[in-house]
Amino acid sequence: MSKRGHGLGDLGRVFSTQGGELCPHCERPKAGCVCAREAEAQRVAKDGPVRVGRETKGRKGAGVTVVTDLALADADLRALAKELKRRCGSGGTLRDGVIELQGEHRDQVVALLEERGFDVKRVGG
Repeated sequence: MSKRGHGLGDLGRVFSTQGGELCPHCERPKAGCVCAREAEAQRVAKDGPVRVGRETKGRKGAGVTVVTDLALADADLRALAKELKRRCGSGGTLRDGVIELQGEHRDQVVALLEERGFDVKRVGG
């Protein structure tokens, strides 16, 4: 074998058409991947207050209202994010189970979540 190491023993799986695209974490076919389901189950299993805060990190000083620790399924989380954006009259996003709303809307978000029966904790200044 040459210095470049053309042996296949050190490369692992090179290419396979069996099962389609593979998950990068568990290396199972995406249809049979359990990573997403396990992450969703861990996020939904959280027990405790929903946290509403404000962040400016990495946003060039522009503040966003951040809602974390929501124990909701993905579809319900998307619907809640849409409702919060509509009620606050601002843009926003849902990223990794965290709702981000452009601007300072902590009071409105806390009131809406408490109205829906969530235990809400306002964090930060």
